[in-house]
Amino acid sequence: MRGIYTPVTDIRRKVFTEVARMAYEDNAYADYAQQVRELPYKIIPGEVGQLRSSIFLERAIVSERIRLAMGLSLRPLDESVPATEDLEHSVISDKYYEPPLINVIKFACNRCPEKVVKVTAMCQGCLAHPCQEVCPKKCITFRNGKSHIDQSLCIKCGRCVNTCPYNAIVKVERPCAKACGMDAIKSDEYGRAEINYDKCVSCGMCLVNCPFGAIVDKGQVFQLIQSIKKGDRVIAIVAPAFINQFPGMTPAKLRAAMQQLGFAGVSEVAVGADLCTIDEANDFMKEVPEKIPFMGTSCCPAWSVMAKKLFPEQAECISMTMTPMVLTARLIKHADKDARICFVGPCAAKKLEASRRTVRSEVDFVVTFEELMGLFEAKQIDLAAIPNDPNDTFDDASADGRGFAVAGGVAQAVVNAIHKIDPEREVKVASAQGLTECRKLMTMAKAGKYNGYLLEGMACPGGCIAGAGTLADPARSAAMLAKYKSEAPMKSALDTPYQDSLAHLKY
Repeated sequence: MRGIYTPVTDIRRKVFTEVARMAYEDNAYADYAQQVRELPYKIIPGEVGQLRSSIFLERAIVSERIRLAMGLSLRPLDESVPATEDLEHSVISDKYYEPPLINVIKFACNRCPEKVVKVTAMCQGCLAHPCQEVCPKKCITFRNGKSHIDQSLCIKCGRCVNTCPYNAIVKVERPCAKACGMDAIKSDEYGRAEINYDKCVSCGMCLVNCPFGAIVDKGQVFQLIQSIKKGDRVIAIVAPAFINQFPGMTPAKLRAAMQQLGFAGVSEVAVGADLCTIDEANDFMKEVPEKIPFMGTSCCPAWSVMAKKLFPEQAECISMTMTPMVLTARLIKHADKDARICFVGPCAAKKLEASRRTVRSEVDFVVTFEELMGLFEAKQIDLAAIPNDPNDTFDDASADGRGFAVAGGVAQAVVNAIHKIDPEREVKVASAQGLTECRKLMTMAKAGKYNGYLLEGMACPGGCIAGAGTLADPARSAAMLAKYKSEAPMKSALDTPYQDSLAHLKY
């Protein structure tokens, strides 16, 4: 469903827009409380539900979405709690995420089956019965000439699915659970999705793969706008994956567009990616294989948390280099101590990263591209009407730094840097996209199959351009990113003018 504008997308967008519009208004607390109560009726107007069985259910779900977009928690289902509960804790300019970051709105869940193999009406009752012949548990019989599966015996191996010449047998799985590479989603006692937060790494793949929009992450949009209105110098640091996310937006328009939202400045996170590349290249050359058997990249927080959580014995093999987000924020705050930093990017896991105590002093806000679109729409900014300023482009990051946004780009940047430092050094690379494949990668590494390798893991299939907070088709975004890389004034991360700053940024 990535890059497709669905009714679920529409509701999400309207919630972000209305919350942003409300935040930009100069209201007293009582006015905000009244608007929180009224917004579900504005977003879902009329008397007849269009999306679900009841308009009251639609509005109840939207009400929870509004609370989560403002950084508030879900209300309990078994208590009478007003929509404005704890609102006073959100009408501020400083608020960190209270766990959990990723939430299931229980009454929005469709109670999808966890995993089941089913025979559809396409079954032709063929004479060969290949499905029956390949079944290792002999759970397939024929009734009235049609294939029948005994679910009590079925182990969901899928052999019958792959063998049926009519594609009449299908494996059905809860979409959110299928997208979760951590196996963190199961069913509660009522069949609704439930997240095991001991396993969850907040990659956000479940929330963008739920066809019913039942899974939602918390936001800081409201607090960000409060900070801007208060007069804080808020600097937006924008991930290179912004390319192709906003219709009518070009790099030459980005600064002007962000200034119309109230940001005091804009910087490119690819600058921090260059510094991350240099640091990881140096660490790899010093430590692999002398100190550690292999090294995993650090920039994707969901990948690094997964690796350390599931493979604790190999935790030291995951680079300790700060991520591009943190390095860019530190670079700015080193020069401007009063600046507040808002990371704008494609990633839900960056919200979790920024909430860590070690990162809070560097990154004050995290908003996704989807949330940022809500700000543009709230302020009624016509991106197409903003003139291109050929002199107002970003020219302090390399092509390799910008390439961090696509799968394979991080490892390639590090390899390029190593080859520039030591042309004779051979660097073997293995990479994976999606946490399921990342787990396989680490399993192989644990078994010694990747000794001497540089490993790149990306929680989102396709890389950051396909993150949970993106808006556009990842394939087109990848093509546009390649063009953006080709326009970079520098090719290698080692060409960055900020290399001398790296030493003091690390401490």
